[in-house]
Amino acid sequence: MPVSFVPALRAAALALGLWAAAATAHEGHDHEEPPAAATVSAPRGASSSQTLELVAVARSGRLSLYLDRAGTNEPVTDATITAETPEGTAPAEAMPDGSYGLPAHWSTHAGEYEVLFTVQSGGTTDLFPVALTIPEPPPPPAADDAWAQSLAVAHDFRRHIEEADPLPFAVGGAGFLLGVVLTLLMRGRRRVPAAALVVFVLALALAPRAFAHEGHDDGGPLAAPSGQDLARRMPDGAIFVPKPTQRVLAVRTVVTASDTLSRTVELPGRIIPDPSASGVVQSSVGGRLAPPDSGRFPRLGTRVRKGEVLATVTPPVQAVDVSDMRQRQGELDQQIAIIERRVERYRKLAPGGAVSQVQLDDALAELKGLADRRAALDAIRQHPEALTAPVDGVIAEASAVAGQMASPGVQVFQIVEPSRLWVEALSFDALATGQDATARLADGRSLRLSFMGAGLADRSQAVPMHFAVQGAPLELRTGQFVTVLAALDAQQTGLALPRTSVVRGGNGQSLVYEHTAPERFEPREVRVEPLDAGRVLVVSGVAPGKRIVTQGAELLNQVR
Repeated sequence: MPVSFVPALRAAALALGLWAAAATAHEGHDHEEPPAAATVSAPRGASSSQTLELVAVARSGRLSLYLDRAGTNEPVTDATITAETPEGTAPAEAMPDGSYGLPAHWSTHAGEYEVLFTVQSGGTTDLFPVALTIPEPPPPPAADDAWAQSLAVAHDFRRHIEEADPLPFAVGGAGFLLGVVLTLLMRGRRRVPAAALVVFVLALALAPRAFAHEGHDDGGPLAAPSGQDLARRMPDGAIFVPKPTQRVLAVRTVVTASDTLSRTVELPGRIIPDPSASGVVQSSVGGRLAPPDSGRFPRLGTRVRKGEVLATVTPPVQAVDVSDMRQRQGELDQQIAIIERRVERYRKLAPGGAVSQVQLDDALAELKGLADRRAALDAIRQHPEALTAPVDGVIAEASAVAGQMASPGVQVFQIVEPSRLWVEALSFDALATGQDATARLADGRSLRLSFMGAGLADRSQAVPMHFAVQGAPLELRTGQFVTVLAALDAQQTGLALPRTSVVRGGNGQSLVYEHTAPERFEPREVRVEPLDAGRVLVVSGVAPGKRIVTQGAELLNQVR
């Protein structure tokens, strides 16, 4: 072969090599490197007593200690911990995140170690033996040989053809173009440098595509950081949650205990004002509304005092009534004028004895009566009716508008005392009369209720029941719907758990998470019934004496 063909053939070989890389480095395939290993947790050990549990984690030549209460999983941050390590006795130092730490240079060497921790907390001393196994570091991945690479390329090319992938056809087209270029090179040696340059440029243009396919990694697999602790769901369905993650999620538990409790029933209810601490403002006569002397009506949420004027009502006067009133006023004015002259004449004759004092007094009394009747007619048109607050409270409803015509008996204002509210519930079952109940709001908050009374007349085949809200929050509103949980006369045995402990599984079943190990939580299917606004009754699925998550269960249920 002539020497002038060598550069061109080298360029062609380079292009074919890059195209082979493109065939193997496509999306979703990587034949050069094995899949990355699963995430491996840092070496750890645990030990527990009846009241405390301790977890030790070895990382980067240090031991991180996490001390929690066995029953509630609450962190213990005021303990004194001393460790008997292979290097001698070492005290643990309290860390800002609530854990304890101490140097452990021996943990950087592979092997099995026994460490004894002495914990002093709350006036008691406990010993916690912990076994730590430090594994050997993983060996570096071996490089693939050329024969395995060739088989992978052939297998991958065949797979693309079976799946009608355009990549092999593009590779074939590029090979055809390279063959044409080589033919031209063999026919005309003068074009060798230019053709070689074309092939080299083509190879450079295709190289980025060969190494930039989505899902490909030209280097080795991105191994997880050494000792990386991540919450994850295990193949058996349990969840591994490292202690630092439990601290962030504020996971809390409770030890279950069996008890005999009353059966409860859920009733629909709504918030109503206390009849003794609320009132309505209505007009006794029809008329036109006007603001009080202050010049404005009280707005919603304004606190008012009993007897405070909230609005005025001016009765309308019809044209016929105005005519009658003017005629009556004229008659009264005429009678008043006649009586005034009579009184004046009697006063002149009284000193001479022509008129007795009794006659003068009768005339004066008649004059006063006529004047009062005349003044009453004027007051009808000049003095409107004042609408006053019947009780102390807050304006809950207001429909007053200046110039609006108010009808007799129509509510203008409603006054409610927010600290004194009731709940009206409708019961279809025979409840335990006289027992208190609880109510649950839409946002999950609960209210304590005191039984006030039950009706004797049915309302839509239900018995209305009234409960007083104890310690009503300020944001509670009248008319707001609640769910009342009242006790029945029947009794049942089970485990009481907070409602936050129960979560929904993938197929809709009720689940609770049992704390089986310091960093392990296992789901348990349960059957529950309502107990009150904040608790449910676990009828089956969990035995007494188990540690069940009461706070953070919803977050644990989202770990995948």
